[in-house]
Formats: sequence, C-alpha cells, structure tokens
Amino acid sequence: MTTEIELRLTVNGAPASGRVEPRVSLADFLREHLELTGTHIGCEHGVCGACTVIVDGASARGCLMFAVQAEGAKVTTVEGLAKDGILTPLQEAFRRHHALQCGFCTPGFLTTATALLAENPDPTPDEVRDAISGNLCRCTGYIGIVEAILDAAKRMKNGGAQ
Repeated sequence: MTTEIELRLTVNGAPASGRVEPRVSLADFLREHLELTGTHIGCEHGVCGACTVIVDGASARGCLMFAVQAEGAKVTTVEGLAKDGILTPLQEAFRRHHALQCGFCTPGFLTTATALLAENPDPTPDEVRDAISGNLCRCTGYIGIVEAILDAAKRMKNGGAQ
C-alpha cells in the first residue's frame, strides 16, 4: 500500500502542489510532476550538483531532498531565474564568457551561483571556487565559469549593466 502526501510549495514565484509518495525526491517532483526539466539528475548521490535548486534562498541538492521536505518552501529552479524572457546578469555572463558547453551542468552552476551572489554579492575568486566546488562539469574547465560569476557580481554591483 502506497501512501501519498499532499505537497504545497511555491516554485519560481507561483503556487504549486501535488500528491507524492514520501520517497519522491524534490528533483523528481520538479521534473515529473511540474515538468520543470531544467533541474537535471546526474549522479543521484548529491555529488555532481546538476540537480541544484534554491530552497528558501539557499542552494540545495534536489536529488538528496525529499519533495515533502519542501512543504511550504519557496523553490527556484533554473527556469525561474530569467524574468519575462530577460536573462539575469549571471546568465548573460555565462553566455559572454562561454561558461557552458553541453549545458547539462549549467542549471546547477547557475542556481548555485545565484544563491552565492545573493548571500555574498562581492565574492573573491577563491570564494567562487569554493561555492561551485560541488558542481561538476566534464566538458569544460572552470575558468570561464569562475570568470562569469565574478563578472556578474561586478556588473550587478554597478547596477546590472550588461
């Protein structure tokens, strides 16, 4: 006998709900129930960072968190970063610095960096490297990613000028 639990939360600024089994991960709920497929599932052990989302302002591994743990939470996925089709300074910086290749890891890097810049708007290169150390990319080096995050921080500090 399977018991489903009613889940209510806010995702990308909009109310969301669904009935889930207690063992369903937040990443699976976002992908399968809400069809937000930007949250990628890689290792399913919290190691690769592809499933990173923002939960109540902090980055969190969607594969390690049960969906029911997000009851009442505010969750932001990569789909919720751009507003009205306008990319954030961070997303623009990733484009400008060629900080992505295949794109599989990119949503996790973007959500991780978004949470970092909200907490620390002027990080040092070492702080950026530390913040993204749990996100793995197999296609490119991390230089462009670090440069993009630092560039975004600088532009956001100067009023978001592109």
